[in-house]
Amino acid sequence: MIINNNELAEFLHRIKDETELAIDTEFKWVSTFYPQLCLLQIATEKEAECIDILAIEDLQPLFNKIYQPDVLWIAHAARNDIEVLYQYSKQLPAYVFDTQIAPDLLKDLRPEDSNFGAQISYQALTEILQGVVLDKAYTRLDWTTRPLPEKAVEYALDDVVYLIKNYAQLKTLLENERKLDWLMQEGKSMLDIRLYETDIFQSWTRVKGFSRIPKHLHTLAVQLAGWRERMAIDKNKPRRWIMTDNNLINITMGKTQLNDDKRRKFESFLTENPYEIELDTRKNILPTPEEKAQKLILQKLIQEKANQYNLTIEVIASGKTLLRYIRGDQSVNFLSGWRFDLLKEELENAK
Repeated sequence: MIINNNELAEFLHRIKDETELAIDTEFKWVSTFYPQLCLLQIATEKEAECIDILAIEDLQPLFNKIYQPDVLWIAHAARNDIEVLYQYSKQLPAYVFDTQIAPDLLKDLRPEDSNFGAQISYQALTEILQGVVLDKAYTRLDWTTRPLPEKAVEYALDDVVYLIKNYAQLKTLLENERKLDWLMQEGKSMLDIRLYETDIFQSWTRVKGFSRIPKHLHTLAVQLAGWRERMAIDKNKPRRWIMTDNNLINITMGKTQLNDDKRRKFESFLTENPYEIELDTRKNILPTPEEKAQKLILQKLIQEKANQYNLTIEVIASGKTLLRYIRGDQSVNFLSGWRFDLLKEELENAK
């Protein structure tokens, strides 16, 4: 394990010409708003190393390498790793190959009893592709523990040792079906900086039970959620430690009150952050018979296209996404990229 900047410099020199890096992170996320990065694992075809982030004084040389404009990140459930590292680097990778998404594009290229599909775990995918059953003993380890058990370091390294191998096989399968570009487009969709910058006034979407709040109180609820988010960020504490969802809803509906100190702070927040919002609550409205009929027509057309390209219909367009489209949402994912290339004639015919 790399535990100082000199060792890190030597490793970075060894991989200076590598442009395909398997990347994984281990972090602790219990008592903070942002996850605490503890380890970064990197593998190439020739070697793999664990970097002790807690022991490295200067991470910039590391960031200079992994964010080079010609470097491809290979990751499983890549958005998690992108987000954790973004909080430290304020940078995004140039290219991403997500091995969790790739199997969705390879529906029939698997044994009949395999688990290929949406949200496949790294362990399951590795067992299918490599015939290796990975140890899960350290899944819930506190990664701030020092010294780390030797077996824990081996566990962390396995997350990239087999990741680079999985990538090689998946890339070949995608190339054979001429779907590699589709996968790269999926990776590119993760590189929108807005995904990783906190919009405090969108934090209401995380409030469990928000639908119970009457419409005329929505603005107040959004303001309270934004204030809670701001406080959680400033204190680097979980939002539930600042105010639980139930408390937020009860305060919004007048069942409980903020104490005098919190009320003054909330009012000061509103003065500095005036915000009014009209929420789109149509997603909570049941589809009309006409909408249901139109959705069925689209699903039939898309299913035929999915069969043609060896995909499941959900990979192209989910039922919820179709309903949003029928209601006029032009931001749905199948109106751009490879999905639109497949569906443009079908969508035109369904008008």
